[in-house]
Amino acid sequence: MSQTMQDWVHALLVALALPELGLGALFVVATLSATLLPLGSEPVLFGLIKLRPDLFWPAVLVATAGNTLGGAISWWMGYGAERAYERATHHSPRELRLLGWLRRFGARTCLLSWLPIVGDPLCALAGWMRLPFWPCVAYMAIGKFLRYLCMTTVLLWLFPGGIHL
Repeated sequence: MSQTMQDWVHALLVALALPELGLGALFVVATLSATLLPLGSEPVLFGLIKLRPDLFWPAVLVATAGNTLGGAISWWMGYGAERAYERATHHSPRELRLLGWLRRFGARTCLLSWLPIVGDPLCALAGWMRLPFWPCVAYMAIGKFLRYLCMTTVLLWLFPGGIHL
């Protein structure tokens, strides 16, 4: 890799990891990215771990906690939105099938909250359907922890080598 490319990658990882804020910044980004906002916490987590490999487990756990909190916020947003929506509209057959699927699998569907694009709305739908809050949060945490653990491990395997500041 050329020196210019190495310098660019280094600068990018430093910016994404927000090293002066560390785990606090990771928590905030992970929380916001699990709401319906279009953010991603993975680059921040990866950048922080590349800069501070000793923070692997704390960073994965902090990202999981923040992302789970964001999923819980989405659950409550769905819970609140359901009341207004149900008074104003009727469900299409497709929506009824989706709601039936969610009812059948219950809180376990929140294991899928780690999925890109559909995971965050799934948390809101769980609240919408008034699935039990704490079991949903527990399943969210399991799914999100496994995603962060696997994703970070794979990225570290694909991009080995530390960054020296």
